[in-house]
Amino acid sequence: QETLLYGVKGMASYAHHARRLGKVDEAIDGFVEEALFATVTNVNFDTESLFELVLECGHMNLRAMQMLDEGHREHFGDPSPATVYEGTKAGPGILVTGHDLLDLENLLQQTEGTGINVYTHGEMLPAHAYPKLRAYAHLAGHFGGAWQKQKTEFSKFNGPVLATTNCVLIPWESYRDRLFTTRVTAVPGGKRLTTNDFSEVIECARRCEPLPEKKDAESTVGFHHQAILGVADKIIAAVKAGEISHFFLIGGCDGAEPGRNWYSRFAENTPQDSIILTLGCGKYRIRNHDYGTVAGLPRFLDMGQCNDAYGAIQVASALASAFECGVNDLPLSIVLSWFEQKAVAVLLTLLYLGVKGIRIGPARPAFLTDNVLQVLKDKYDLRLIDGDPLVQLKAELA
Repeated sequence: QETLLYGVKGMASYAHHARRLGKVDEAIDGFVEEALFATVTNVNFDTESLFELVLECGHMNLRAMQMLDEGHREHFGDPSPATVYEGTKAGPGILVTGHDLLDLENLLQQTEGTGINVYTHGEMLPAHAYPKLRAYAHLAGHFGGAWQKQKTEFSKFNGPVLATTNCVLIPWESYRDRLFTTRVTAVPGGKRLTTNDFSEVIECARRCEPLPEKKDAESTVGFHHQAILGVADKIIAAVKAGEISHFFLIGGCDGAEPGRNWYSRFAENTPQDSIILTLGCGKYRIRNHDYGTVAGLPRFLDMGQCNDAYGAIQVASALASAFECGVNDLPLSIVLSWFEQKAVAVLLTLLYLGVKGIRIGPARPAFLTDNVLQVLKDKYDLRLIDGDPLVQLKAELA
């Protein structure tokens, strides 16, 4: 029941984002009612039927991610690879964190021509891949990393911060009066906005000291599943020619607890003839490394936000079709980092699709009891990551 509840929470967040883009499905709404009813006291004591609901949650989450992908593409255009300036530019600025691209667009519209720059943070990084968003010249770049570093980063960013979804923390005093949240998102001391009017945020930006000119890095984003499938013939030919030996999907949620550098060591030691697909804020553990190229392609492909797991599924399915095999027969390793409920929903989607051999970490989620973990191990070969990333890597390549 607890696994089901976590999955429903994650799925609901994706469905909520999709609804804001005009995408709804009555089947999802009906499932939420059924799933919640099944967890009420003295309704369902049957493990098998509850497990069926857990898998159906994965099914419904697949649909929610599909709707969100369609909504993003229809509204903002098809993502494509783009180079992103990381740091700040001279002048006033607003930092946008979370996942809601519609909030970002509304802010860009309202700040156009004001001389105020807008920056992305955390999971908003993929916004730069969408043509309708990057057409705004004052979408100036990206600042900061994953959610757990926000207190330090928001303190350093001398301007208002707009938090659009989950992964916002209770603020420090140093930036509390500069933190704004939208709709469902709210924190003590922050200013919650319930409409699309961002005039208070803009006025705050005007009052703050201008940001300095400071470039930290450049990065490339935008390897949406359509962009990858656009060069599928090249990838398939490279695999057949022995130029590409393996694919790794390394992503999920980042976190602050010890052990997360496991993913950094794992990724940095992957073979030079392999490709790494990543998504979610887990990418911040592995993106600051030069992985080079293979077969004329970047080895490191950032597919987007955590909901773009839908795209990773499309890529895996297309490769399986091209090689006339199942996804489980591909030279593909899936290594996920978990933290919150959306990562659970994505995991349930992969299980619904019958994907086996997934590795999760850095530690066991509390809701995965010994019995539940054993069931998933028996049915899907789902396991916790090995304590040594090099041992895990050797096992994946065996």
